[in-house]
Amino acid sequence: MSYLLDVRYVTKVYTAGLLSRERITAVNNVNFKLNSGEIISIVGESGSGKTTLAKIILRLLPPTSGSVYFEGKDVWSIKRREELRQYWRQVHGIFQDPYASFNPMFKVRRILYQALSLLDENERGDPEGLVREALKSVGLQPDALDKYPHELSGGMRQRIMVARCFMLRPKLVIADEPTSMIDASTRAGILKLFTKLREENNTSIIFITHDLGLAYYVSDRILIMYKGEIVEERTPDELLEKVEHPYTKRLLSDVPFLYRKWS
Repeated sequence: MSYLLDVRYVTKVYTAGLLSRERITAVNNVNFKLNSGEIISIVGESGSGKTTLAKIILRLLPPTSGSVYFEGKDVWSIKRREELRQYWRQVHGIFQDPYASFNPMFKVRRILYQALSLLDENERGDPEGLVREALKSVGLQPDALDKYPHELSGGMRQRIMVARCFMLRPKLVIADEPTSMIDASTRAGILKLFTKLREENNTSIIFITHDLGLAYYVSDRILIMYKGEIVEERTPDELLEKVEHPYTKRLLSDVPFLYRKWS
């Protein structure tokens, strides 16, 4: 069986400083596979290594050892600029603080037009029509195009990030704590947008989160990450009935009753 993403024995080790011999292992021998159209969550507290892992998959941070295969190709073997452009078109990142992902001097229109540069010329068609359709798909009005990022709410900025995904139609989205900086009422809308992205484009999604309750709601599978390692893998249904690792049990004990699904 071929997988969309195949992460094999990925490890990332840092040295504590230029003159130090101390080594810090942020990610340790991580393995998992992802199917097309599947949603998984990688759950762990701050410092568990989940963001480091996300950056390695996005080709933003090289692993110390191990490999990441996307559609059967080792992504860290990519050398040509055009191949890398295509990879970032197919594998798109959405980060915790969308404001940090935008140039504050650019209006939304220019930010979205930049994303269009990842498309082939024959795919761009009517650029203005594409960006307006993308805004509509995430529930924003065209007047948002003429605003600067600081003029938008956190929820609106996150919707702009998702709008870029709708334009590019990626095969994989890695969303790193995409709802942690927005209020609860906006959070539900953002999660629905991710579901829409999967339904319309068969996009696979990796949620990076500390919130086991959120992961339980949105995922097909949940990977628990602790001290740089995947210590448990469960479906949402198994999570309430078949938990083994003490860290998973501790995370589960913190989940509010409201999050749980009862038949």
